[in-house]
Amino acid sequence: MESLFKNKTWKLVDRVATQRPIGCRWIFTRKAGIVGVENPRFKARLVAKGYSQKEGIDYQEIFSPVVKHVSVRFLLSMVVHFNMELQQMDVKTAFLHGYLDETIYMEQPEGYEDERYPDKVCLLQRSLYGLKQSPRQWNTRFDSFMQSHKYVRSEYDSCVYFKELRRNEYVYLLLYVDDILIASEDKKYVEELKALLSSEFE
Repeated sequence: MESLFKNKTWKLVDRVATQRPIGCRWIFTRKAGIVGVENPRFKARLVAKGYSQKEGIDYQEIFSPVVKHVSVRFLLSMVVHFNMELQQMDVKTAFLHGYLDETIYMEQPEGYEDERYPDKVCLLQRSLYGLKQSPRQWNTRFDSFMQSHKYVRSEYDSCVYFKELRRNEYVYLLLYVDDILIASEDKKYVEELKALLSSEFE
């Protein structure tokens, strides 16, 4: 819930007859740890019941690209050939960073109903796991951020970005939903890009 509140995922509004609020539910998972290194962890994620969304009303476009396998193989071959620095990172609660284009109402989450306003509904401000358009909205937000920092998106693969920082010195980024690969011949450039992304998509 901390991530939901931090990202201001919704605001409570009055329920009216014309609304069609969708439901939501909690998904509980157990992540196996690494023996002697990390204990098992339990996670709870709030998921919208996107199956009740109506096309043309609750969502329009839902296609979201992912990096092509050939792009991953090509980057890895570059890393080996040029002895580049390669690091991986992931964006936690990535979909919560996407902005919605549609007006979507949702019932208050079970166990977290506001006691002062139990009859109100959530007007979603951000995309939420389970919504049909959430992957697309996250990708749109990420793409806008990268291009605002002068990164070039590949014409061949829309999930590949690069930037020339000095003459013939580049940093490359590959995006697969919320998993990211960053490579450069200079480790400093990799660390700088990771810090930039972490500051925006904490």
